[in-house]
Amino acid sequence: MKISKKLLWLGAMCAGFGSVPAMAIVPQEKLAFEQDTLGNIVRAEELAIPALPAVEEIGNTPAIPQELLRERFAKLEKSIPLTYHKTSHEFVEYFIYKKADFTKTMMEKMPLYFPIFEKTLQKHGLPTELKYLSMIESGLNPTVISHARAGGLWQFMPATGREFGLYQDKYIDERFEPVKATEAACRYLKQLYNIFGDWELALASYNTGPGNVKRAMRRSHGTTFWTIYNVLPRETRSYVPQYVAMNYMMNYGNDHGIYPQKMEFQIPNDTIHINGYIDLLAFCKNSNINFEDIQKLNPQITKTSLPDQTRNFVLKVPSMQFTYLVSNRNSIMDSCTRRLLLQPGVMVAKLDSSVLDSMGKNTSFPYAVVSQETFSDDEDYEAESEDVVIEKTRTKRASHTVRRGENLQSISRKYRVTVAQLKRWNHLRRNNIQRGQRLVILKEVKETVRGTRVASNNAPEPKKEVARNDRHTRKKYHTVQKGDTLWIISQRYGLEIGQLKKKNRIRGNAIKPGQKLIISV
Repeated sequence: MKISKKLLWLGAMCAGFGSVPAMAIVPQEKLAFEQDTLGNIVRAEELAIPALPAVEEIGNTPAIPQELLRERFAKLEKSIPLTYHKTSHEFVEYFIYKKADFTKTMMEKMPLYFPIFEKTLQKHGLPTELKYLSMIESGLNPTVISHARAGGLWQFMPATGREFGLYQDKYIDERFEPVKATEAACRYLKQLYNIFGDWELALASYNTGPGNVKRAMRRSHGTTFWTIYNVLPRETRSYVPQYVAMNYMMNYGNDHGIYPQKMEFQIPNDTIHINGYIDLLAFCKNSNINFEDIQKLNPQITKTSLPDQTRNFVLKVPSMQFTYLVSNRNSIMDSCTRRLLLQPGVMVAKLDSSVLDSMGKNTSFPYAVVSQETFSDDEDYEAESEDVVIEKTRTKRASHTVRRGENLQSISRKYRVTVAQLKRWNHLRRNNIQRGQRLVILKEVKETVRGTRVASNNAPEPKKEVARNDRHTRKKYHTVQKGDTLWIISQRYGLEIGQLKKKNRIRGNAIKPGQKLIISV
């Protein structure tokens, strides 16, 4: 019998948050982020999902009996209908015979992401079989970008990602962070199901947007996915059958001779809370950590460094190097941060442990603190008192009157806040706002104040004249710690190495732990 051809595209990469669907295939050059300051492309990976130039219609003699698929679809069906359709049958055979490598890759990546998906779906009371949807969206590639600029495992458009609390700037894109992106996807899927009350329609609207699905329902007078099937965009018509086929392959792929070869699991990791600038390349070099492991554990980082304004960023590091990192924390953090440029009393990095086993369970360990004070507790600092500059942050309340044509997204961009924050501050449940409505805007304002830091709480309070003279006469010392070098000490206190050597009459470069060095007169 003559076999005819028809085009069936594999899954639009765009999650359906705009009116323009994305193609499934993304050339590698389209996936590259802009270069960092060193000229290196931080991330440019080719999308794992295969192209579908053409899929043969199964005709009257399919390789897999129709009755077998109907029976197995029925066994797999839970909360989401797995309706047998000719297109679903075609995709099953496509994933078996033409794209077996892609199917195998999805099997290998399941242990890496499915524990996260299952835990979050259960938390939101959603069907656990929704975990297969990310395979169609991104091929389980957390850093993939579509033509329409949708990104991450769940393919959020930038604006929609921000609306669901996914922070994005030049250095961080939380659409690529698996846990936060999955949380946002669950909230959005739940919202779509509440709109339609039908999981097949909710899946279709995740791909093409709820507006397009509603228009298709009006045009066809249909109320289910299959009654509006013929008036949906081509990519969306393929989307639900692809989901059905992938669900089948992950459960019955072995029956068709497809087996995973190398399963991928989460790297056991601990966490460091970063405040301020950090050079990640220097950090990895000095802590014996593979930079590729840092990228795998922190896919949301799009550069090789984090900026000065970084606050409470949780950086995951491999557990294998954590002990070494704690033991040498001063020298490592000195080599990759700008401790001297930041105000005293602020923590650079808090090291704690959240070791994950292959099932995603946490094991807690005591944490150590790397202080960002210019003079740490380990140092012998003999000044009685000194002036310090402290930055305090206070919240300033402002208001905005909604003008014609404005919406929450445009207002959030104007004030550099998120839509979620605007809705929380103004107790808004929906995105609808009216002209003339007044919105509360909260902004953090930094104020600089001068104070006095006293070295000893037990020392009697000296007269002001004596304290002023002491600042000019008393010497300040640094006690050499294990791992300290003249360069590290000079960078910490803003001195030239030559000055440091001259003050302490050092001829070579050798210093010993416990040695006291004069750092000022």
